[in-house]
Amino acid sequence: MRLDERLINIIPSDRQVMLQKTEFYAFFHFTVNTFTGTEWGYGTESPEIFNPVQMDADQWIHSIKAAGMKGAILTCKHHDGFCLWPSKYTNHSVKYSPYGNGKGDIVKEVSDACKKAGLKFGIYLSPWDRNQETYGQGKTYDDYFVAQLTELLTGYGDIFSVWFDGACGEGPNGKKQVYDWQRYYDTVRNYMPDACISVSGPDVRWCGNEAGDTRPSEWSVVPADLSVAERIAALSQHTDDPSFRQRVISSMEEDLGSRERLAEEQHLIWYPAEVDVSIRPGWFYHPEEDDKVRSLENLIDIYEKSVGGNTTLLLNIPPMPNGQLHEEDVKRLQELGREIHNRYGNNLTEGAEILVKEENEWNAAKSIYKDDYETCYHGNGPKTEFKISWNTPQKISAVILKENILKSQRIEAFEILSMRSGSPVSIYKGTAVGYKKIARFPQIESDILIIQILDSRIEPVLSFIGIYE
Repeated sequence: MRLDERLINIIPSDRQVMLQKTEFYAFFHFTVNTFTGTEWGYGTESPEIFNPVQMDADQWIHSIKAAGMKGAILTCKHHDGFCLWPSKYTNHSVKYSPYGNGKGDIVKEVSDACKKAGLKFGIYLSPWDRNQETYGQGKTYDDYFVAQLTELLTGYGDIFSVWFDGACGEGPNGKKQVYDWQRYYDTVRNYMPDACISVSGPDVRWCGNEAGDTRPSEWSVVPADLSVAERIAALSQHTDDPSFRQRVISSMEEDLGSRERLAEEQHLIWYPAEVDVSIRPGWFYHPEEDDKVRSLENLIDIYEKSVGGNTTLLLNIPPMPNGQLHEEDVKRLQELGREIHNRYGNNLTEGAEILVKEENEWNAAKSIYKDDYETCYHGNGPKTEFKISWNTPQKISAVILKENILKSQRIEAFEILSMRSGSPVSIYKGTAVGYKKIARFPQIESDILIIQILDSRIEPVLSFIGIYE
């Protein structure tokens, strides 16, 4: 079988398609660290310090919805082992804190707020537990971890993402736990089969940094060994090192899925990337970072390069000790939502004619106006050319291209041109498209755009073209 034919046989699962369509969602880092001012707790913190007296999960969810997010993942338990739900398997939980007089359940409050707002809910559960005395004892600890995972998977409604990282330190006995990943995965599949298992998991891969950095060409069809948990763990953060959060993608990690990279690979999988980044320098709230919230310009740049670069975007917003999001974070989220809407709320193709060149004739391309997979344009070779025209010149700053990923990821190279005085002028050159590509460029005024698909695996299957001011 030829290489291109092998590559296009790799397609996503239903749960992977669901997550890519979710596009943009929130991370909430909240635990005893919020009250001690640390990033990584030690597991020795007293539950007595956890008391968010103005806890308002609805404020959290209202704020992220204003930014255009479609879901939220909560750190139900971080490395310190403190549980935000009243787990019956430990005393290191919200049940033994002053919050709600011992009857509080932050997981329930956030999951209920998501449900009320029509957003998806996900869970983060740290395999590393610095409080649990059985950590490092093999199956005994795995039994504990799976019991807690089961509590979360069975007590809080639908869960769209189960987020594991690979952090692994020494337990009280001086030994590191060898995680039984397959048992963890089987537990998720048993209780929540539609949930994606992310990062240290088989469904969604970590982009490789926490700085919001992205690859110029992001591929979802990659070597199968990228999903091996031990490999992921080796690349994960193992100490609280601030410089780790600023690390960007190295040239060694940049190409994961080109033809050249995959030519000798025998085992391939669909393994899309997720960009995780915090709105502040830290992942947990620190008052000294109130003036260090990422700028609107920086956040929209990350959004366009991640959501618009064939990855999903997981943006962390850390609640304060009082249980609310800081006003600066809320303000920035509102600004971000407005900016995304201003840029991509009005698709100019609705008043345009789109033609596709087939055997030297221009024919109507009616199947790519609507953003879905019910209709799509299936090419007749690796190259295709589209012409978008209007009766009057339009101000244009961005083009969105989307492939029908149910037919795999195929486009290798494309170019956008504008007609000026009867001659085509190049305004953007790109490579991989995948689920979604935002091609942004300095504003032009034109009544004709040409989009050339210059190379594809077998042929392109394009589901949507959008043009924006």
